[in-house]
Parts: sequence; structure tokens; C-alpha cells
Amino acid sequence: MDQRSEYLVEQLTPDFGFYLRAACRIADVRSRYQRIEVFDNALFGRAMRIDGCFMTSERDEFFYHENMVHVPAVSHPGPRSALVVGGGDGGAVEELLKHACMRRVVMAELDPDVVSLAREHLGAIHNGAFDDPRLELVIGDGKAYVENCSERFDQIVLDLTDPFGPARTLYTEAFYAACKRILNPGGFLSLHMQSPVTYPRAFNRIFRSVQAVFPIVRPMLVYVPLYGTWWALAAASESIDPLDLDETEVERRIAGRGLARLRYYNGAMHRAVMALPNFVSEILARPESPVSTDEPLDGVPDPASLPALVLHLAEGAKQ
Repeated sequence: MDQRSEYLVEQLTPDFGFYLRAACRIADVRSRYQRIEVFDNALFGRAMRIDGCFMTSERDEFFYHENMVHVPAVSHPGPRSALVVGGGDGGAVEELLKHACMRRVVMAELDPDVVSLAREHLGAIHNGAFDDPRLELVIGDGKAYVENCSERFDQIVLDLTDPFGPARTLYTEAFYAACKRILNPGGFLSLHMQSPVTYPRAFNRIFRSVQAVFPIVRPMLVYVPLYGTWWALAAASESIDPLDLDETEVERRIAGRGLARLRYYNGAMHRAVMALPNFVSEILARPESPVSTDEPLDGVPDPASLPALVLHLAEGAKQ
């Protein structure tokens, strides 16, 4: 096939999905755990896909990483240590290391091939964070790392793939409780919770799982272009509410910590991403049970379980 005619499809549900045109395929690796693809796209630049799901791209990663990291980090009075579970592309680590107060970041990533491909091909996302002396890279099971860890952190970022395959056991109430055990007083957990548009029940159940462990849980909504829909994140804490900060204080902390090269996050957006439309509040009010087993979340299909797709495009789109 002519590389100019290669279209990569992500099917979000049996009835909805989207495609990206791969101008050039850079890498296609089947690791011990998953299939990892790196390709160029005219709109998004260099992008990574894992097991058929678009993960990150050079030109839109800031929608996700800046909100995942900075809403909780800025809400904390001065985070000095952080743990990233997953996040092998380096984007979350890079955002954490922007904080002048940050002294140590540990990344626990299951798949070394994700890290090696990101190091080589996604420099515009990690910006050399893998070489920062404040980073300790741990290759291995993030769940086991958290459960066996004796160190405590000011912030934990769960930058995970979707809740099937290797990541499915990291979406349970029990795992969130294990994370809470290794947080310092006033610490934050941040994570993504799927989409209220495509997976409303999973979104609710993940929220309730976190809420069963942490008394303060603030959902955030961010439209992530590469994901094709609104995406839900959350910041959770035992004692600090991110909504207690006003715009002026957020801007003061941004300046005081020397945060630079921010393309999304600012004082106004800090509160804006936590504003919930009525339909989202209605989803979260439904009586769903927390995720308390190691089974995949209902309603989030493994892409491998979906029927094969045939993409029909007008001839004019192939020029």
C-alpha cells in the first residue's frame, strides 16, 4: 500500500470511531505486552498508537498532560516528589519536572519498548525528561511497585492505557487505596476516567471507585483532539480541594514555580476544566458500584473484540 493512502482507524464504540492518515509509519513493534506504532500525521505530527488506540501526539499532548499534572500540582503548596505509573511517552514526567520545587520523580512503566520508542521518536513530547537527574525510571509492574513501595510521594499520576489488557487491574478501588497509602499528607492522585460521551458508565464507576477512597475528588473535562471526544480526568486528595484556589493565586503559583511553555493551563483554566455540564453531573449521580474486581470495566471493549472495520473513503480524499 502506498504510505500516503494508509488510514489508521480507532473504533471507540461499535457505532463510533475516527481515523488518522499516516503520512509515514516510523515504527511498528509487538512488545511482550502490546503492539506499539509510531507514525507521522500532517495535523498532529508524530503520534503513538498502542493496541489500536491513539495515545499521544506532538501537537496535542498538552491538552492531556498539562491538566493531568498541573491542576493537582499547583493545588499542592509545594510538591517535592511524584510517582508516575505508566506514562512511558514521558509527557507527564516532563510537566512534573517543570515545577522548581520538584526534587524527585519516579516513573514505573511496564513496557520498556514504549520508553525506548518514545526516547527515540517522541522528543517533542518528553523534551529530554528521561535524561533529567531527578527522574528514576523503574521498568516493571506499576501495581506491584505501588503495593510494595515504602516511599511516600506528594503526587501520584496514573497515566495509563485504557482499562483492558495489562492496565485493567489498575482501575480498581483496591488499587486507588494502595496509592493513597503511599501519599504524603495533603498529597494528590490524578488519573484519567475515560469519556462521559463514549463510556458514561465506565466514567461513573471509575469516579465512584476513587470517591470510595478519597473524600475530595474533582472531575475535569478536556477535549483531547487525538482522542476524538471529551476526556475525563480527576484530581483526588484527602484534604485539599483544587477549587479552593482562585485565578489570582493559581497565576501567582505558576510564576513562583517558574512554570514555562504552558499551552493550555493557566489561572482561568484551572477552574474551568472542573466546571461540569448538567449531563455530566447527571451521569455521576447514577447509582453505579465502584470497580472492586480485576475484571474489565463493563462497556469498555477491548479493540481486539470489536468486528473488523472496512474504511470506505471518497476517491478525492486519497489524492
